[in-house]
Amino acid sequence: MRLIPAIAVCAILIAGCDRTPVPIELSGPAQGTTYSVKVAKPPAGVDSYAVRVVVDEVLQTIDLQMSGYREDSEISRFNRSTSTDWFEVSQDLATVVSAALQVSGQSQGTLDITVAPLVNLWGMGPQGEHDRWPTDTEVAEARAQVGYRNLSVREHPAALRKALSGLTVDLNAVAPGYTVDLLVARLTALGITNFMIDIGGEVRAHGRNAQGELWRIAVERPVDTDPQPYAIVQLDDAAVTTSGEYRHYIVRDGQRYSHTIDPRTGRPVQHNLASVVVVSRTALDADAWATALNVLGADEGYALAMQRQIPALFIVEHDGRLESRMTPQFRPFMAVGTK
Repeated sequence: MRLIPAIAVCAILIAGCDRTPVPIELSGPAQGTTYSVKVAKPPAGVDSYAVRVVVDEVLQTIDLQMSGYREDSEISRFNRSTSTDWFEVSQDLATVVSAALQVSGQSQGTLDITVAPLVNLWGMGPQGEHDRWPTDTEVAEARAQVGYRNLSVREHPAALRKALSGLTVDLNAVAPGYTVDLLVARLTALGITNFMIDIGGEVRAHGRNAQGELWRIAVERPVDTDPQPYAIVQLDDAAVTTSGEYRHYIVRDGQRYSHTIDPRTGRPVQHNLASVVVVSRTALDADAWATALNVLGADEGYALAMQRQIPALFIVEHDGRLESRMTPQFRPFMAVGTK
């Protein structure tokens, strides 16, 4: 997804003349998608303008650090560099890469932030579809240019290093989650305790909503039709992320090919997992693990989630029907009366 600074904010609820705190709602473009921030019962002295300033500052900072669409961003400059020496970066960028590499090592490499050459080779990237599928030789050549083990991170002082001169890094799978976490920290610093943040489906909530209840987040049915809830989760000081293939695919010769590439094979994933939902304390962690488990599929992904005690819901398409199963750690987040 493209990382761009927020340039507009809409749907702002202005506080009235009485002393009752009026909820604040902001929304706008961010990172090639949209964001939404809802604040219930804002503290005295905090209005929509103060929240908007924080949101804009965070989005602009992440854009300058992690956007693969800006030539002057830190990650773009690192990608252009052919040096295998340490490349100084911001602490934020080092933190995100470090977290991604940790999940890569724990997930059999199914989260790999260096996989972009394979994504582009299969026509699943920003350049669009190709008129043919790559050959086995082309896949092998591209695989030789990727691999999370060829990327190192140093946090003090913050720097990245590539073992292959042509290695590139794409943070689309983790940057949105980290952005949400930064916003959480900034809003908390303002004394805000009841809020919900959503950037393109990466959601984190804290406290209670305007009705004094836990924040309730709909899990979308993983189908091509208009969005409908499949289940409802309720959050307090937690994040939820969904990763799925139901709207990101190519149909060729009557067969559907996922946009998600399995770094272990260099090819699109082939399984019947429609989507996976992950809950975690941070949006960065939920973002990373949702991608990793989605690549693994329903069986391998469920086994790993059970092993690591990850709160996860797996929705599988079976003979035109949707079936699901969840880890025991996910069940407490399900709202009463839902699946």
